[in-house]
Amino acid sequence: MVFSKGYMAKSSTASSATEASQGSPKTAGSATPRPPVVVVMGHVDHGKSTLLDYIRQSNVVDKEVGGITQRVSAYEVAHGKKLITFLDTPGHESFNAIRSRGASAADIAILVVSAEDGVKPQTLDAFKAIKASNIPYIVGISKIDKPNANIERVKQSLAENEIYVEGYGGTIPFVPFSGKTGAGVDDLLEMILLTAEVEDISADAKAPAECLVIESHRDKMRGISATLIVKNGTLTSGSFLVSGMAFSPVRIMENSLGKPIKEALPSAPARIIGWSEEPEVGGICFSFPSKKDAEKYIEDEKGKLAPMANSPQGHQVQLGPDGEKQTAILPLIIKADTSGSIEAIKYEISKIQIERVTIRVVQGGIGDVTENDIKAAMSVPGTLICGFTVKVEPSAKRFAEERAVSIHMFDIIYKFSEWLAEEAAARAPKLAVEEQKGIAKILKIFSTNKDKQVLGARVESGSIFVNDEVKIMRRENEIARGRIRELQHMKSKVGTVEEGKEFGAMIESKIEIAPGDRIEDFHIIMK
Repeated sequence: MVFSKGYMAKSSTASSATEASQGSPKTAGSATPRPPVVVVMGHVDHGKSTLLDYIRQSNVVDKEVGGITQRVSAYEVAHGKKLITFLDTPGHESFNAIRSRGASAADIAILVVSAEDGVKPQTLDAFKAIKASNIPYIVGISKIDKPNANIERVKQSLAENEIYVEGYGGTIPFVPFSGKTGAGVDDLLEMILLTAEVEDISADAKAPAECLVIESHRDKMRGISATLIVKNGTLTSGSFLVSGMAFSPVRIMENSLGKPIKEALPSAPARIIGWSEEPEVGGICFSFPSKKDAEKYIEDEKGKLAPMANSPQGHQVQLGPDGEKQTAILPLIIKADTSGSIEAIKYEISKIQIERVTIRVVQGGIGDVTENDIKAAMSVPGTLICGFTVKVEPSAKRFAEERAVSIHMFDIIYKFSEWLAEEAAARAPKLAVEEQKGIAKILKIFSTNKDKQVLGARVESGSIFVNDEVKIMRRENEIARGRIRELQHMKSKVGTVEEGKEFGAMIESKIEIAPGDRIEDFHIIMK
C-alpha cells in the first residue's frame, strides 16, 4: 500500500495498533490503485475556487458515488472513468494551518498562480506547505483568459522564487488554464491522473478503514459531525470510528447532497454525524467492527496519556515587583462554525502584539454561543465572548444581558482582528511617564529660608514653568526634587521662561541647592 509520505509518517504507529486490535494484518499484494486526493493551493484570489467550481459543474460525480459540500471544501469528481478527490484551501495568511493540513492530507498538490500577478506572498506559503509534506505537485497557471495574462512572465516569477517548471530550468509540470472558460482544465485533470499513475497511489479496499479528519462542525440540531478522507480501506455503515478520545457509530454517513451512503471507498470524502466529542482536525480515525472493540481501544489509549494540565485562568493583571500593574490579561472565549475557523482566529490573535497586554483564549469550541459559554465567561472576570459565523442562542443572549457579559459577533476575520487590536490597546495598563519640559543651570543663590530658596538661573533648553515640579541634578545625578513657587524675568513676575533667558526663582526644596546644579522641569503623562 502506498500513502502520501506525510500521511504515512503520522499514521504508521497508530496503524500497527489498529491492525493488532482488529486482527486484520495487511497482506502483500492487497493494494490496488485508488483515486488521488488533490489539494489546490495558492494566493488569495488567484482562481482556486473558480477552478473547483468549474470542475464541479462539468464533472460532478453522480450523487450515489458521494462527495462533500463546498462548506468543507472537499469534492469528489469524475474525469472520464476515473475519480479525483479535490481539497480546496483558503489563500489568506490567516489560514496557514488549514493549508498545511490540506497538503498533509493530499497525494498531489496543484500550486495555482495567476497569469496576471505571478508569485505572491501566500503562493510562497503554499509552496512551503507542499514541500514540507513531500508530495508531488503541478503548477497551474490560472486566469489565462485575462487581457493582462502573461505565462512567460509567470514562469520567470516562479524561477526567481526557485520554482522551476518544465522548459524553464526544471522538471515541475505546469498547465495553463482558465477556471472561467474551462480552457486547459481537461489538460490539468489529465496531468493529475498521469501523476497519480506515476506515483502508484494505492490502497487496500478490503482493510478496515483508516481516515483523516479534515474538518469538524457542531450543529444545534444534528450534533457533532466530521468530514473525513478515507485513506485506506472502506468505511462501512454499522462500523465504529475512533479518533483520539472521540467516538462515533457510523450510522449517518452522507454525500455532497446530504444523502445517506452505505460505504466510502479509498480516497472518498465522507461526513459522519454523531460524534461523542469533536475529533481533532488533522487526526487519524480508525474503524472497528463493534462498539466493544472501539471502547477497548479508547480505554487503552487513555492509559497511555498523562493528565492534561488545567488551562491557566489567571488574574486579570500580572503585578510587577513593586505591585504596579505590568501586564493586563484579555481573556477570550471563542466560538466558531468550524475547527478551521478557530485555527485561523488563533493565528490572527498571535499576530496582535500590544505592549503590556496578553491575549489569552481561555476556551474555544465550535457551535453557537450558549448559556454555558456565558457561565464560563463569568468565572473569569473581564472575559469577552467572540463568535465567528455562528449565532447566539436566544436564551444565552438574555442570560448575557442580565449579567452584563459582552458578546461580539463577526463574519469577516479581518474585522475581528481590527476590533481585537483596539480592545487590547484599550485594556493596556497606563504607565506614568515623566516628560521633560526644560533644563536650567543655577548661577547664584540669593537667600535660603528653611525649605525655600531664592536663586538665579539660565534656561539651557526648553522652558521653565511656575508651579512645576523639578528634579535637582548635581553632576548628572538626581539629589532631590522641588517645586517652582515663583518666577521673575527682568524683575517682573512671569509664568514661563524660555530657552536662553536668565531668571530669578523661588524653589521649594528640602535639599540645599548650589551654584552649578541644574533643575529639570518635567510633567507626568499617562501612556
